[in-house]
Amino acid sequence: MRLSLRNRLLLLFFAITAAAIGVVYLYVVPQLRSNLTAEKLSRLQARAAALEPGLARAARRGESGPELRRLVAQLARSADARLTVLAIRPGPGDAGPAFVLADSEAEATAVLPSYPVAEVTAETGRPASAVETVAGGRSGQSAIPVPELPDPVWVAVFSVPLADVEDNVGLIQRQILIAGAIALAAALLAGYWASRAISRRLRRLEDAAKQVAGGDFSHPIPVDSSDELGELAGTFNEMQRRLARLDSARKEFIANASHELRTPIFSLGGFVELLDEEDPDPAAREEFVRTMRGQIERLKKLTTDLLDLSRLDADAMEIRAERLDLAALARSVVAEFKPAAERHESEVMLREGESGALALGDPDRAAQIIRILLDNALTHTPEGTTVTVTTLREDRDALLIVGDEGRGISTRAAGRVFDRFYTGEEGTGSGLGLAIARELAVRMDGRLEVRSERGFTAFTLALRAVNGQPPARSGMPT
Repeated sequence: MRLSLRNRLLLLFFAITAAAIGVVYLYVVPQLRSNLTAEKLSRLQARAAALEPGLARAARRGESGPELRRLVAQLARSADARLTVLAIRPGPGDAGPAFVLADSEAEATAVLPSYPVAEVTAETGRPASAVETVAGGRSGQSAIPVPELPDPVWVAVFSVPLADVEDNVGLIQRQILIAGAIALAAALLAGYWASRAISRRLRRLEDAAKQVAGGDFSHPIPVDSSDELGELAGTFNEMQRRLARLDSARKEFIANASHELRTPIFSLGGFVELLDEEDPDPAAREEFVRTMRGQIERLKKLTTDLLDLSRLDADAMEIRAERLDLAALARSVVAEFKPAAERHESEVMLREGESGALALGDPDRAAQIIRILLDNALTHTPEGTTVTVTTLREDRDALLIVGDEGRGISTRAAGRVFDRFYTGEEGTGSGLGLAIARELAVRMDGRLEVRSERGFTAFTLALRAVNGQPPARSGMPT
């Protein structure tokens, strides 16, 4: 049978309290009985030692019969104890039989089969104390020798009942049990309250988790404490917010990707139908083919960007960390874009800082970022615009800046240029390039920033700078 957390907490509270009460009961009660008995025997032995001279005088005078019984009764009243005077004849090895000379109470219990405490005193000649059972009750006994008569030896046995000790111990036992019952009840109440509060808060977490699993991210958990469960609730709410953003981004991603893919596919389908159903002249056919090739290139670029984004989101893209020369990398990429710049009737210029731009990063991914920035600059600027690529070192950063003298980016658009599928006011392109570029920069412990004003726009890639000489220009990654 599965135990709930509430029942487990209740059992834990009950077990801890019961164990504490049991330890107190098993430790305190025996110790209390032992201490009270030892204290009573100690007082009895002290009183017996104080009365021993009177018995010694009686032994010297040879008192017996009524005189000895009167003395024993008087000494017993003084000691507030029962007094039995025994005569024991020592024998070889063990003491001989004990004879009762006088007893303050003159009861049948004065004649016993044996007197262990008295026999020990007769053998050793020293006082002895013990607890004996007499007439079904516990009795504390203290025996002292009367040294005036060597044979037989007189031994005075003072005894007191230990019923008051048992009464005191019983009282303490009852008080411990009553206090234990109260403590158990309080522990159960406290455990029930605590377990109910914890169970209720955990139930809220469970309900919220079910809502999140069902795709509902609109019900945060109230954080009503600063303890571990409160921190867990806060962490859960943060997870819920992130999942909501991811879910929204996923839906937007699917919608935008479907739209971006559908447009060139429909365009290609239309041109295929035209080529199939009509017989265009060579010039029109050439225009159709050129347009179809453009759409195919657009599809290829879009699918590549979508693949890169999916690998980044799945954390499946390998990012190396090695020393690279941003200036040499920029020269290589700029050379790749010369044909595109000529078709755009634009000029791509390269400027290198005097201090060099050695950085720590992945050469392939850094080159990909530069290609994205140059393609973005040539796509979103008028023909004949000058694009400048600058590399330099500034403090601890190695910088690569791609600037153009185009129309600039509006303030509203500048805050969204790195969002996925954001294409700006012109609506050209897939809107994925800059999002990929920034994500790659972050994965290399760098950053990608934009600064724009009317007639000027600059994208800055900053990577961690390293010291040393730039590598040779030949064999640079592109």
